[in-house]
Amino acid sequence: EMQLRESGGGLVQPGGSLRLACAASGFNLSTSTATWVRQPPGRGREWVADSYSHGPIRYADSVQGRFTVSRDNAKNTMYLKMNNLKPEDTALYYCTVGTRRGQGTHVTISS
Repeated sequence: EMQLRESGGGLVQPGGSLRLACAASGFNLSTSTATWVRQPPGRGREWVADSYSHGPIRYADSVQGRFTVSRDNAKNTMYLKMNNLKPEDTALYYCTVGTRRGQGTHVTISS
């Protein structure tokens, strides 16, 4: 069964950092284009970043320069390193591959 599972969320103060993980099982993530998406409380989904299977990564303007996507193919996992976090980054973060998505991990930025 093809699955995605996110982890690494939590409560962080503004200016802090977190690293989220998206672990894939049942398929080879390294040959797949994967996307990070977030959904702030009470709002619609927001695109965060695309990680293309052939290498390029695109970021939303709101996270450009603060967030970095990487992959560990040996672990079949994609990461989202988030620096200089802001209250407006508070959201449920999840990864998608095609029509599949994980359950997400909650990120709360608050002092």
